[in-house]
Amino acid sequence: MTEPDLSRLATEERNPATTGLDRMTPTEFVAVAHREDRAAVAAVERALPQVARAIAAVAERMQRGGRLIYVGAGTSGRLGVLDAAECPPTFSVGDGVVCGVIAGGERAFTKAVEGAEDDAQLGADDLQRLAVSADDCVVGITASGRTPYVLGALRAARAAGALTLGLVCSHGSAVAAAADIGLEVLVGPEILTGSTRLKAGTATKLVLNMLSTGVMVQLGKCYENLMVDVQASNDKLRARARRIVAQATGRDEGAAATLLAQCGGEVKTAIVVGLAGVDPARARAALQRHGGRVRAAVADR
Repeated sequence: MTEPDLSRLATEERNPATTGLDRMTPTEFVAVAHREDRAAVAAVERALPQVARAIAAVAERMQRGGRLIYVGAGTSGRLGVLDAAECPPTFSVGDGVVCGVIAGGERAFTKAVEGAEDDAQLGADDLQRLAVSADDCVVGITASGRTPYVLGALRAARAAGALTLGLVCSHGSAVAAAADIGLEVLVGPEILTGSTRLKAGTATKLVLNMLSTGVMVQLGKCYENLMVDVQASNDKLRARARRIVAQATGRDEGAAATLLAQCGGEVKTAIVVGLAGVDPARARAALQRHGGRVRAAVADR
């Protein structure tokens, strides 16, 4: 197989500010690393219009019952899997509604699977196994913007009619061009040449945080800034549920616990009962009518 030409790849460029990295003291190192991390935040800021567009487009598809599917290799794939794994406990989405696909499968999350990212057909096959449809959204994540596995997955997703996004850290990349919406987050060269787990990884995580959280907000998964769809599956989260109900309704935690008990532990229902003065059945019906949006359900008396 012909080796890829990395000479023009932005993520492989040398950073002129860190050519003396091997001579730096720890104090000097953390100063330059922190300065370069700020460049990752600035790169995300420049991409905000595209991220906002992506949030609106993904939310519209998910409102119709579609899924959000992240696809990547290496660090990019792991970040997608991580973001997907956080969505069920945070937003009570069903299994598989937000999912991460990584080149090489689950074992690649903790150990590199050599060659998997170079196989475009493998990317296409992995997407086809998910039976992607026109209601789904597929986000290809790759710092270089050229990973064959991701390209293959995006092409398969587009063939199925899915909305496709390309989250990259290079300008004019094949992945951004192959996607309906390109998210170019141009962080510049890494402090350690080619180590895209650094600035590129940081910027990618920031965008994924915005994307998934922004979509869930659009889908009514919060009230004010409270995590009202939290799954209270352990002691910490049960305590959080009580605090959320207390904060939303202005009651103390004892009264919030009583509301939750009356409502079968359902945080949203308890808030609507507390604010609208209705019984749990009416609160659930109002939430159902308004797609789970607490503010609208409270107003629907």
